[in-house]
Amino acid sequence: MPELPDIAAYISALESRIVGQPLEQVRLASAFLLRTAQPPLASVEGGTVRELRRVGKRIVIGVDNDLWLALHLMIAGRLHWRDPGAKLVGRNSLAAFDFPNGSLVLTEAGSKRRASLHILAGEDSLRSIDAGGIDIFSSDLDGFRATLTAENHTLKRALTDPRLLSGIGNAYSDEILHAAQLSPITLTQKLKPDEWERLFAATRHTLELWTDRLRAETKVGFPEKVTAFRKDMAVHGRYGETCPRCGDKVLRIRYADKETNYCARCQTGGKVLADRSLSRLLGSDWPRTLEELEALKRR
Repeated sequence: MPELPDIAAYISALESRIVGQPLEQVRLASAFLLRTAQPPLASVEGGTVRELRRVGKRIVIGVDNDLWLALHLMIAGRLHWRDPGAKLVGRNSLAAFDFPNGSLVLTEAGSKRRASLHILAGEDSLRSIDAGGIDIFSSDLDGFRATLTAENHTLKRALTDPRLLSGIGNAYSDEILHAAQLSPITLTQKLKPDEWERLFAATRHTLELWTDRLRAETKVGFPEKVTAFRKDMAVHGRYGETCPRCGDKVLRIRYADKETNYCARCQTGGKVLADRSLSRLLGSDWPRTLEELEALKRR
């Protein structure tokens, strides 16, 4: 799912293309995409784009008369900049937003249709779709710590909870925790003062680093290859590969359709975290340390 750095890159690319341009037409190939009935879709057509915003993991386009188009790409939604009037080709093409200088096309891979479009009127309506998470760049350490300790959750869950932090998901939470050298299953109310400092600094640095990198890519074109798996990431999506800090193998915890990647040497003091499905299968044979894991692999 596109997260804060990816959304920022999309917005940077779109600002130079559509701000000040009239939205001539919105073409829907999937009626399910539009999740609101009022204001009607036609109300935004003909309006000039005044600004773009990020609300959590949504891209929000503001047009005349205080109307807003809020796009949530979910897991597989992606945006593409095409020639004016580009045809919606194939089952993955869901919508086109037509401007005089080009068409913004929304696609979604796979069979599940999770991406959404909301048409909203006024700032109050816009705030209604905001889950309430704080912006890491406008928060200080005390506010960050107070937010994440309001309830006692694992660091992984706390970082990815949109009610707590804005715009962070599975990919960048892995990178943040690796940079902070903290275990994904450590409880927020158990962190020591120096660990809070590391986590706060790592969250800011990681998101700023990737936002700058992805924005730089938009200077030479539209961000067409938005992905949660990037070759320069330290641990996310790199299960079985070497940790860039210590050289040990990157491990994972799998749950539902997600997984958490981490380095045991750097983040858990060498302890191998239990993977729910495998630990249930192996029972008492589940390896507790890197050494036991290596021994198990040699059997």
